[in-house]
Amino acid sequence: MSIQTISTGRRAKDTIVRGLVYLAFAIAVVPLVSVVYLVIKNGAERFDLEFLLHSMRNIGARDAGGGAYHAILGTLEQVALASLMSVPIGILTAIYLVEYGGNGRLANAIRFFVDVMTGIPSVVAGLFILAFWVLYLGQSFSGFAGALALAVLMMPTVVRSAEEMLKLVPSDLREASYALGVPRWRTIVKVVLPTAFTGIITGVMLAVARVTGETAPLLLTVFFTDSINADPFSGPQMGLPLYVFDQAGRPNDTAIDRAWAGALTLILIVMLLNLAARLIARWRSPATGR
Repeated sequence: MSIQTISTGRRAKDTIVRGLVYLAFAIAVVPLVSVVYLVIKNGAERFDLEFLLHSMRNIGARDAGGGAYHAILGTLEQVALASLMSVPIGILTAIYLVEYGGNGRLANAIRFFVDVMTGIPSVVAGLFILAFWVLYLGQSFSGFAGALALAVLMMPTVVRSAEEMLKLVPSDLREASYALGVPRWRTIVKVVLPTAFTGIITGVMLAVARVTGETAPLLLTVFFTDSINADPFSGPQMGLPLYVFDQAGRPNDTAIDRAWAGALTLILIVMLLNLAARLIARWRSPATGR
């Protein structure tokens, strides 16, 4: 067989494989584009300042007014509280697994339970908080209860993503720091974490994006309200996923339009959070010389 024949065969295989990759990419993108297009098309008409700055207090299901301000406020507070609880714990756990635990029994046990938590349905996290926080401890439905359920869902994602990013930090950087007499904890803070910062932020935003649209945990822990409640520690507090669920369940065009607008708002919030995270990661990323 001649060299030219072999070259032609390899070129043909490369073309076929490349075509299959492009086809798979197109198949994966089509549903995403369709969903985004449908949400923008149906939600843009109702998406305005009135919708963003008003609540549903004293607004009937068929009334033309009303908005999602109370739900937007609730979602931002709940996700912020969940992040404050889960991100530090998740990153510290990942640091232990990579820098201290190694392949020890405790580290392997933690990895096992983190993997199990990653796959649990979101409604299970809501049931856990409902049983422990609301029924056993006697606390009321609140935005904080919803944040606890979201934190349970966020934590394994943060741990796994941060662990993988910390593993990518070259060992030479650690060894160089140790050679200069720098303690391990200071090496982690000054060398390892800044090097892995961009990847860790990306993992955190994946976790935030996952929980921002969760409905099942909030159904069991937050409850419904049409009024503005800026205190997540007291009384029911609406969230955007609950708002969309509530409005979509009312059989009239006005409520359905509000549901589409709420879905569009939810997508925009996630996009803005991801954009902010990318800007922060780019700003804090280590400078690389050429």
